[in-house]
Amino acid sequence: MRLVLQRVSSASVSIDGRITGQIGAGLLILVGIEGDDAKEDAAWLAQKAAQMRVFGDAEGRMNLCVKDIDGDLLVVSQFTLHASTKKGNRPSFIRAARPDHAIPLYEQFLAMLEAETGKTVARGTFGADMKVALINDGPVTICIDSRARE
Repeated sequence: MRLVLQRVSSASVSIDGRITGQIGAGLLILVGIEGDDAKEDAAWLAQKAAQMRVFGDAEGRMNLCVKDIDGDLLVVSQFTLHASTKKGNRPSFIRAARPDHAIPLYEQFLAMLEAETGKTVARGTFGADMKVALINDGPVTICIDSRARE
């Protein structure tokens, strides 16, 4: 499982011109799920995302997590995070999980993130054609892969 965390001043996701999720200051999290990913990957990433210290303290150092600042969270599924670009110029998405595996894991990740942060998580709709708007604060963008935890 892969996450791209972006510290944002605000973010939203729209489907067919209608906003389905919107946040103020906090984290926009893009989630990519592979076929081999499991509940343990989702749990590790939910904890990691909730505790990632990317927000400034009184001295301006990145010492605070999203919980510390009572920040918002917006999660958007994005299978393209597992694109393979080794051959040619057209990406392959063969490593991305099929919906029957990915959707339950995505839902588990959302529930685990809510449990870790004590906040309702705004979200996109799995598999929909979404438009994501954001104001990246910093910019701060962090990539986390559950395969790299060991």
